[in-house]
Amino acid sequence: MKKYIVLSAVAMSFVASASLNAADDINSMFSEGKASGQVRMFYIDREYQGSAGNDTHRGSTAIGGHLKYETAELSGFSLGAAFYTTHEVDSRKTVDPTLFGKDDEGYSILGEAYLQYKYKNTTFKGGRQKLVTPMLGDDDARMIPNLFEAYVLTNKDIANTTLTLGHVTKFAQGTFGRTYSGGILSATSGYSYVDSKNHVGSFTNVGTYAFDEKTDGITMASVVYTGIENLKLQFWDYYAHDIMNIIYGEANYSWNCLVTDALKPYAGVQIIKEDSVGDEFAGEIDSTYAAAKFGFKVENFDLSFAYSKTGKNDLGDDARENAIISTWGGMPAYTQGMVTRHMFIAGTEAAKVAASYNFKDMGANLTTAAYYTEFDMDANSGYGVERTASEAGFDAIYNPEVVKNLQLRLRGNFPRAYAESASGKTGWNEYRFIVNYNF
Repeated sequence: MKKYIVLSAVAMSFVASASLNAADDINSMFSEGKASGQVRMFYIDREYQGSAGNDTHRGSTAIGGHLKYETAELSGFSLGAAFYTTHEVDSRKTVDPTLFGKDDEGYSILGEAYLQYKYKNTTFKGGRQKLVTPMLGDDDARMIPNLFEAYVLTNKDIANTTLTLGHVTKFAQGTFGRTYSGGILSATSGYSYVDSKNHVGSFTNVGTYAFDEKTDGITMASVVYTGIENLKLQFWDYYAHDIMNIIYGEANYSWNCLVTDALKPYAGVQIIKEDSVGDEFAGEIDSTYAAAKFGFKVENFDLSFAYSKTGKNDLGDDARENAIISTWGGMPAYTQGMVTRHMFIAGTEAAKVAASYNFKDMGANLTTAAYYTEFDMDANSGYGVERTASEAGFDAIYNPEVVKNLQLRLRGNFPRAYAESASGKTGWNEYRFIVNYNF
C-alpha cells in the first residue's frame, strides 16, 4: 500500500505542475477527440478425441468488438473510454464457452475508462485500461481481452530507455479464460486458480480473482533498454502483495550472418523467478523457468527453435511449488502452443519449432505460419501422469486490398495427450475463423 501511495503522490506532482485553462478549451478537448474501434466475428469448432473416450463436439459463432473514444489533450490531460461486447450468433448443442461470459451468455463491459497526463517524456495513465506486459497481459485470443484497473507511470528521459512504475488493483478476465476450470492448469495458463469460469466480465480485486483472497494489489516496475544496435534488454518485477514476487528478464539479439547477407540470425533468452511473499495466499512458491530461442530470416521466410525448462517438484510437493504461476493473463513463453501452455507446469521440458512466410513480394497481403511444440511432463507435476504432450498448428492472416482495415484469419491447433489419466488420453482438433474490421 505504501508503494501505491508513493505512486499516487508522484502522479499528483505532475498534475500540480500543469497550467490548466479548462474554461477556455474544454469544448475543443472533446470536439477534437477521436473515435476508433473494431468489429469482430469469431467462429470456433473443437472436436475432442483420444483414448479417454471424450467425443464432445463443441462450437460457436459470436459477433462483437469494441468502441473507443479518446479526447484531445488539454494542457497534457486527456480522457479515454472503451466499451467491449460479445453476443452469440449460433452454436452447436455444446456451446464453446470461450466466446461468452458467465453461463455462456453474451455480455458487455466498460473495459477502459482512464485519465492520462503527458509531461515531456513522462506519461501517467490511471483507471481501467489494457496492459500488455510479460506477466500481466490482455491475452486477446477470443472475443474480449483481459482488462485492468491500474495506475501506470512511464518515463523516457534516459536515451533508449523506458522506465515503468505501476500499481494494479483489479482484473477483469476476458472470455478466453473460460476454457479453464481453475486448478493448476488454469493458474499456469494465465488465469484464476479458484474459478476462471465465472470470474469474467467484471473488475475484481487481483487477489480475490486469483486465489479468493483480497490483497493490496500488484506493484510493478520495469526497465527496457534498446541502446545497443540489434539488442533489446528488459527487466520486470511484479510484487503481488501477500502472494508472490515475480521477476522476468529477457534479452533478444539479431546480427548479420558472416557467410551471406541474405541470412539474418537472431536469438533470445528469458527467465522467470517466482517466490511466495507475505501471507502466501498461493501457498509456498519457489519456482524458476528458463528458455532460449534461436532463429533466422531469409527474405520473407522465418524459422525458429525454442527450448524451456521448469524446476521439478519432489514427491508430495504442492503442484504450485515449482510451477510458474501466471494468474493475470501473462503468457510470454517462447515454447507455448496456441492452446497448450504446459511449459509453466513444474518439471516440464518443452521444445518448439515454428516457421512463417510472408507473401507480400508475390502481391498478396498474406502471412502463414506453422509450428510444432512438445512438452515432456514430470510424474510429480500435479497435472495428470508422466507423459509427453504435443501440439501442432497453423495460422494464416490475410488483409484484402479491396477492403481497407479488414483482416481475415484462419487458425488450427491439434493437441495430443493434452490431458491424461488412468482412463486414457484426451486431445482435440480445433479450427477458428476470425474476421476483424478496424475503424
